Amino acid sequence: MRRRRPDILRTIELGYSNARLEAFNNRIKVTIRTAYGFHHANNPIALVMLRRGGLDIRPPQPRT
Repeated sequence: MRRRRPDILRTIELGYSNARLEAFNNRIKVTIRTAYGFHHANNPIALVMLRRGGLDIRPPQPRT
């Protein structure tokens, strides 16, 4: 533990856990699976960036 002390403290400070990272990786894998059949590698990459990039894109709402 003494040898890994800086790594442990950095992990606690950043708030990352293996569960969060694994969940994020799983979401990327699911997105890539839905992109199966795309002809170019750029298309699934763009889809992952769109879904996991943190943008809040909402469809237009009808005016009332």
